[in-house]
Amino acid sequence: MTNAIELQGIRKTFGPKVAVDSLDLVIPAGLMVGVIGPNGAGKTTTIRMIMSILFPDSGRLSVLGRASAVESKDRIGYLPEERGLYKKMRVGAFLTYVARLKGVDAAGLHSRVNGWLERVGLADCARKKCEELSKGMQQKVQFVGTIIHEPDLIILDEPFSGLDPVNSRLLTALIREQHASGRTILFSTHQMSQAEALCDRIVMIHQGKKVLDNTPEEIRSRFDPRAVAFQPAGAFTNGPPPHPDIESFEVAPGHIRAHLRGGASPGAVVAAIAAAIPCNRIEVVRPTLDDVFVDIVTRGQSGDRAAILESLRGSGDVGGD
Repeated sequence: MTNAIELQGIRKTFGPKVAVDSLDLVIPAGLMVGVIGPNGAGKTTTIRMIMSILFPDSGRLSVLGRASAVESKDRIGYLPEERGLYKKMRVGAFLTYVARLKGVDAAGLHSRVNGWLERVGLADCARKKCEELSKGMQQKVQFVGTIIHEPDLIILDEPFSGLDPVNSRLLTALIREQHASGRTILFSTHQMSQAEALCDRIVMIHQGKKVLDNTPEEIRSRFDPRAVAFQPAGAFTNGPPPHPDIESFEVAPGHIRAHLRGGASPGAVVAAIAAAIPCNRIEVVRPTLDDVFVDIVTRGQSGDRAAILESLRGSGDVGGD
């Protein structure tokens, strides 16, 4: 399998600020990869360097086998973080114009544009001016403009930002469809659930460095379970059993959650609870991507980022300092 994107030792600064530092990233063709990270982590800067909007201070990159995205521009679909349409253009004319810029033949293009507008619920908007549409509608039009030329590589910067749940679900389905067609997709997001549900691989950038790069399951498995959830079979008067590995208890809808201390043995806690309380259900709660994200960012803000990098380096997923 060839690589759609390769970054080696990429560094980008803005004055004294290091936005991206020694970033290595390889994305094989056909994969869907999500880039996550807190605000200011370097996600958008990285995407802009991949797109040749910005240029790295040092390092090497290639996109679709070329040294610059400009050389493969007609094979790339890009949805930038800053939303923008030609406001005075009519929607159908705008999509036709974008498609022609990307080399789509005029024959059959009218039907293609109308077909896509129908798919995103905008069948009656072809003659409307872009400025007449709501923000969510404009975002769907811009997404259609990103993929209407059937690109090999699709890059989406915060594609779900500002969408309501219905349109977010629609966009998720369309992204999955593009991926199923064999296209490589790279997108950044703050919505961990979207990244966890969609991606073959997830990359986390924190303070300009890559701190995670693997499948969602492999990332979760690297972090110890932090809780045990159980549902008592009936009322009990003595409360949850004390245990040295349990830090606190939380009463949640339909169950009680025991939060564990660092380094605790989940199996021992499960056995202790099961022995003390008749339970309808008891299970170890695996960390979500949200949990991993918050854990890394919180510890990073506490000045313990070196420890995080060291703990992850054993898997070979973290670039050098």
